[in-house]
Amino acid sequence: MRGLKRLCSVQTISTGHALVQNIRRGHDELAVDTDPRLRLAAAFTELAAAV
Repeated sequence: MRGLKRLCSVQTISTGHALVQNIRRGHDELAVDTDPRLRLAAAFTELAAAV
């Protein structure tokens, strides 16, 4: 059987999915001033610069 076998994996995927959805909808402070269609790419650019 393939798929998510551990609870830790499920939590990681779920958290990442929620983060992306919040960024796309503008609920996060990342890339608020950008065009909504480009918000996700701009947010990941900001995150990459911060790390």
